[in-house]
Amino acid sequence: MRDFEKKVCLLTGAATIGLAIADKFIQLGASVVVGALELGSDVDRKAAYAEQFDFIKTDITSDASLRALLDFTLQKYGRVDVLVNCAAAYADDGPLTSRETWLRTLDTNVVSAAVFGEMVRPYLKASVGNIINIGSVSGVFPHIQRWSYPVSKAALLHLTKTQAVEYAADKIRVNMVRLGHVWSLPFEGLTKNDRAHADEVTSSFNLMGRIANAEEVANVVAFVASAEASYMTGNETVVDGGYSAMGPEQHEPLFPKLAK
Repeated sequence: MRDFEKKVCLLTGAATIGLAIADKFIQLGASVVVGALELGSDVDRKAAYAEQFDFIKTDITSDASLRALLDFTLQKYGRVDVLVNCAAAYADDGPLTSRETWLRTLDTNVVSAAVFGEMVRPYLKASVGNIINIGSVSGVFPHIQRWSYPVSKAALLHLTKTQAVEYAADKIRVNMVRLGHVWSLPFEGLTKNDRAHADEVTSSFNLMGRIANAEEVANVVAFVASAEASYMTGNETVVDGGYSAMGPEQHEPLFPKLAK
């Protein structure tokens, strides 16, 4: 996958997963511009990567802010080869979710990906580039006490397929990488940074007995964005440790439980 030399990746979301994706693209030779409200890491990537990394403070729910992010990228590099929509809002109170939270979640997780995709479209057409939207198993399987986030990810899945159909005329590929449980800021916060506890609690929800590392996600994103995936569009690539394969019976068969 060494086809990223001199290419430019534009990425929204600067938390654990987004920064792991940025690291991977840079390691493969790309330059990366990341847009988010803040960097979710104390690591000085600008010092580590010099001119290959830029962070631009961006409110992705603002068209003007997205345009400023794109303009910076074009002024510095003159091109965009890959757009990764990774930023997400997680606030969710299940059936009690307020209208304000519903609208903010949909605006962040779906509308911004649609608006920015169209904004970047002419430059992806010029570079024969591609878009990757970061999805979730939540968008396919309902989660009790979680409403607005799963619904937004379900909408993002449909947006991905819609963009793929619409942008095919411009030879722009659009795909989703659908994630299961990943060690990231939400998990760090909920567990008070106890990775072992996170692995234990989530082990019954996957076949690997642990949650994913962000780097494992980044490896797949890089592949889907690469020329090696040139015949993939409108596709979901699943990185969930077998979550989607298990079904409601999960690890344990039903019949032995029923037998007396």
